Amino acid sequence: MTIWLPHVADRPGPKYRAIADALADDIRCGAVRPGTRLPTHRELAWRLGLTVGTVTRAYAEAERRGLIAGEVGRGTYVRGAAPADVAISYSAADIAAQPALIDLSLNFPVIPGHEAELASALRRLADRGDLAALLPYHPHGGRAPDRAAGAAWIARSGLTVRPDEVAVTAGGQHAILVCLAAVAASGDTVLVENLTYPGVKAAAALLGLKLVGVAIDEQGVVPDQLAAAARATGAKALYCMPTLHNPTAAVMPEARRRAIAAVAVRHEMAIIEDDCYGFLVPDAPPPITAMGIAEGLFLTSLSKSIAAGQRIGYVTARPGRLERVTQAIRATSWMASPLAATIATEWIADGTAQRMVRERRAEAAARQAMVEAAMPDARAPGAAVSYHAWLRLPDAWRADEFVSEARRRGVAVTPPTAFAVTRQSAPDAVRICYGAAAGREELARGLSILTSLLGEQPGLAASVV
Repeated sequence: MTIWLPHVADRPGPKYRAIADALADDIRCGAVRPGTRLPTHRELAWRLGLTVGTVTRAYAEAERRGLIAGEVGRGTYVRGAAPADVAISYSAADIAAQPALIDLSLNFPVIPGHEAELASALRRLADRGDLAALLPYHPHGGRAPDRAAGAAWIARSGLTVRPDEVAVTAGGQHAILVCLAAVAASGDTVLVENLTYPGVKAAAALLGLKLVGVAIDEQGVVPDQLAAAARATGAKALYCMPTLHNPTAAVMPEARRRAIAAVAVRHEMAIIEDDCYGFLVPDAPPPITAMGIAEGLFLTSLSKSIAAGQRIGYVTARPGRLERVTQAIRATSWMASPLAATIATEWIADGTAQRMVRERRAEAAARQAMVEAAMPDARAPGAAVSYHAWLRLPDAWRADEFVSEARRRGVAVTPPTAFAVTRQSAPDAVRICYGAAAGREELARGLSILTSLLGEQPGLAASVV
């Protein structure tokens, strides 16, 4: 393990970003060479006097930029020379000299705004005169009205649960963390799709869990491969995203879901089912959790359907398992924000949330049509509407080269290493997100740049000025 220690004290901006920037600079100048193994999250956090979560976020940012790759059981390694524009500059002169970045790398809700609804909700709360009720500690799993709202929101996915079977979390990422904590302990193995949501990798690292990837096809997790992995590892659980898988946007058909449920029952595995994008596919097959699994944990959130800053998520599980989820909420955040939970409850009750969903789905459909028209190969398989698409690159392109050159031209896309559990499972493909673009015009400009780049040869692309 290297003794690499970044110098971040004088760097502006958030500490996680300063660590990623320092790593980019050190790679570029040769102080850290390709193949170098970096310190563990805990070791670097201890050396810098920061939290493990900050270092985990820094490594995730570095991986998103294509600087490093993590391999389960072996550690985190430097991938190669840093692209010339990887480091984020904060000086006005440097920013002015760079083209405005069109960010197609982050999965944001596709309609900005709704400030009016938030302002109205806050005024109603103030006018009621009972703001004091939001200030004390609340139950770890949420107040009864908030759990009832969570049950109603979960019911949209085809899963009927009682309010007392729901816990309220501080967003989807928090829901993933507490679900993992509820089914596994440090050192245990959890199975995931071999391309999985990066937040799961970060949460598993924080909890000391070992992730093992399971092969996927266009329908999702391959049942035979899941069974083989369960036998070989004795895994405690499977985390998966059957509806609009991130990053491939695949929607798992019902027959495949039933096959996965049967494997889980046979091997006594829990299934953590992430349905954060399910609202975009109202006719999706029933959740795996509804298919006779005793140990099913189903989670969703408002981060993608309402707003990223609306940090409210919902988890449902059998009573004993839900108690462990609630204990994990207590240990990590004590409770979800009462203010955010109250606003979410009101929006779900009065129909505001449902209207927002309809608006987001309509805008996502329009933007997806733009992507499919510009790049037919980027179509989301099995999904009428999605926030993102998975683009397989032409044979001439390596993913890291494409991501670097796209960013140099002013467009950010997500490399496969952000999702891959091992280096071997990272194909030459990129994820393209539609929502972070400020509008359709900006999205069109970004797609034009990417389409042009796809038609070039890597050597020629690098010489463009």
